Amino acid sequence: MNFVRTTPPRPVEVAAVFPELAPLARPAMRLHPRPGAPSVGDSSVGGPLLWPVGEPWPHCEDAHLHVDTGFRQSPNEVRLERLLQYRWRPDLESTLTPEEEALKEHNAAWLAERLEAGSPRPAECPVPMLPVAQLFLRDVPLMRPPGQADLLQILWCPYEHDPDYKPATALFWRSAAEVGDVLATPPEPYEADYPGYVPEPCLLAPEAITEYPDSLDLSPELQEMLEDWNRWQAGGADLASSYAAYPRDFYSIHLGNAPGWKVGGWPPWGRTDPIPRYCAVCEALMVPLLTIASWEWDGDEAWVPQEDQAKAAGSYSAGQNPSQPTGVEVGSTDNMQIYVCPASPEHPHTDLIQ
Repeated sequence: MNFVRTTPPRPVEVAAVFPELAPLARPAMRLHPRPGAPSVGDSSVGGPLLWPVGEPWPHCEDAHLHVDTGFRQSPNEVRLERLLQYRWRPDLESTLTPEEEALKEHNAAWLAERLEAGSPRPAECPVPMLPVAQLFLRDVPLMRPPGQADLLQILWCPYEHDPDYKPATALFWRSAAEVGDVLATPPEPYEADYPGYVPEPCLLAPEAITEYPDSLDLSPELQEMLEDWNRWQAGGADLASSYAAYPRDFYSIHLGNAPGWKVGGWPPWGRTDPIPRYCAVCEALMVPLLTIASWEWDGDEAWVPQEDQAKAAGSYSAGQNPSQPTGVEVGSTDNMQIYVCPASPEHPHTDLIQ
């Protein structure tokens, strides 16, 4: 990694104020994806994968309803629109780079094909999956891969699937040293349900942090403890008076689990109460592997890395929102959590929108 991101110190050392929470601390790694040009040898979001040339590219075999909503675009069309938006200026059309010109021509060919085929286009099945994340163990040592694996690759189908209306995901563990020739041009889906299902290529700056549970993951007794304003004051916490009536909100917003893309830690909740996930093979309680976030921060800038605070406070009306570097949006700007079996990461994973 060639850059760093640093989470500001928490405004309160929660375990000092509430020692009862200390046993619940978990390690996590904020990935801090930022726009870049990752290679197959980099940990990335939305970047190229170190995929063996002789191994079939994963496809989604599920049925896909092709009801023309008017929102579907090809991955290239999504990328081109983003590129033009991020680099907008009056003379842009005459100053495209050769790579941008090629992307524009590719998109024009796709539009011509779609027009010729009619709308809606006949169902494409199976659908090539899109890279979501590639994580090397050297960069994210918190992962616990099976056997000699040191690389995790996650892909998804860019169509929503019943009954939960989310992309179907696929996980692959492999040894990077065993990959010989790399697949240079993976297949891509004809289109995506929404632009938010086409991740923007990003490099990562993994950062180790300590997390505490979402307040919904706490016992009723611990939740009641967080509501005790006197406990906060006795512990020396300097809370704003606006939190006096709802000190648990201060914990949830500033001290619990971190927002953004991360490995490990505690899951974020809100759309539902906590839902335990059990392994379909051995019935072990599954643990969070990866949080795929729509936002790196949202509203509360206390989690903005120190290196990004000036950019976060600036104007980005004609460019990329610094809190949404990946372009990913899942659910209603929610999070997708990937869970794995702690007994065997090779057991089938599961995922959940929150």
